[in-house]
Amino acid sequence: MSQITTHVLDTSKGKPAQDVEIQLEKQTGQTWEIIATGTTDSDGRIGDLMAPKQVAERGVYRMVFATGKYFAQQKTESFYPEVVVIFKLSDASHYHVPLLLNPFGYSTYRGS
Repeated sequence: MSQITTHVLDTSKGKPAQDVEIQLEKQTGQTWEIIATGTTDSDGRIGDLMAPKQVAERGVYRMVFATGKYFAQQKTESFYPEVVVIFKLSDASHYHVPLLLNPFGYSTYRGS
């Protein structure tokens, strides 16, 4: 069982990305089940994406970041309407999935 967290940084501003909507989903067969939703705070984080004692089981997950909506709120043209990051939980570790974002690109990695 694992905890999943995220942090979104807007590299075009060099600051955390506030008000990015994120949906966490788990793959079940050929479909995806929504298990959590949230919006980043002023530090670009969601402190309560999963309930305090809720943990994720092994399997394939994805985070859907509403990046187009985030940039539209800032009246900034962007290329990606959303960013989907798919990842696999294989053990009971803490999984941190950061997103480095700008209007025309993004990067992600397994954080700590």
